[in-house]
Amino acid sequence: MKYLIVGTGGTGGCIGAYLALAGNDVTFIARGRHLAVMKEHGLMVKTSHRGDFVISPVQACTMEEYTDTPDVIFVCVKYYGLADTIPLVRRVAGKNTLVVPILNVFGTGEIMQQELPGITVLDGCIYIFAMIAEPGVIAQPTKNLRVFYGFRDGQDRSLVSVAEKLEVELDRAGIEAHFSKNIRRDALQKFSFVSPMGAAGLYFHATASAFMEPGEKQEFFIGLVREISALGKAMGVVFNVDLTVVSMKIMKNLAEDSQTSMQRDVAGGGTSEIDGLVHQVVALGERYHVPVPFYTKVSAWAKRENIR
Repeated sequence: MKYLIVGTGGTGGCIGAYLALAGNDVTFIARGRHLAVMKEHGLMVKTSHRGDFVISPVQACTMEEYTDTPDVIFVCVKYYGLADTIPLVRRVAGKNTLVVPILNVFGTGEIMQQELPGITVLDGCIYIFAMIAEPGVIAQPTKNLRVFYGFRDGQDRSLVSVAEKLEVELDRAGIEAHFSKNIRRDALQKFSFVSPMGAAGLYFHATASAFMEPGEKQEFFIGLVREISALGKAMGVVFNVDLTVVSMKIMKNLAEDSQTSMQRDVAGGGTSEIDGLVHQVVALGERYHVPVPFYTKVSAWAKRENIR
């Protein structure tokens, strides 16, 4: 199949590079110096488990330059970049194109679907630790790379064959793929780690090591996870695992100096995903009448600090 990767950061860069290395037709959307280096030298991925590899020559361009119609579009931008991505998807997606958003924020697929009638937009999430190390270079320090995607309840499933083929091609590329029958649960389960980690890390100006040992910071993190679990219950989502146990296991597998992309964005003085990762959880608490005091505390603090 023909793939378009919108956003060549850690997530999109790894998904697209693995697919391209396996011989698939992949085009990357990038910009600035990152795009310029990719065009000149290719896209390098540095991994701890399979060595370093380079996709060269690489098919890469800006949003404005892309004119093809792909079979699958992976949307791997930050939440605040979604508004710029929707016009591109509207322009290039065909009736048989499958759109798979892989963002940190829960419910992104439904948000995109409302803006893209007639186009099949799934929901998705990923387990990965990767980032842009320098222009043209993606670093993936740990082996974990799992992608979940699926149709929402009541969604048109005419492209189910494309979704099934996607699972096969991702697996062949070395990406653990799950065509989920309950993507709402799976995406919220992933959110139950990434959102609390981002919120607590930002609030305490702390790396993962601060939450690995018992104490105030760990209890705060666990409190955030429990609030997501309570929201899931109110939404009718049944989890097969204890989210606090799963989240602590993920935490303890991280490097001690690990930070979230939201922390890095805020530290760099740029726009962050605070709205989708924190403020929207407070809004969900109000909508489903679920108390979320830990999230409310982080949200109020972030607003006072003028964190965008």
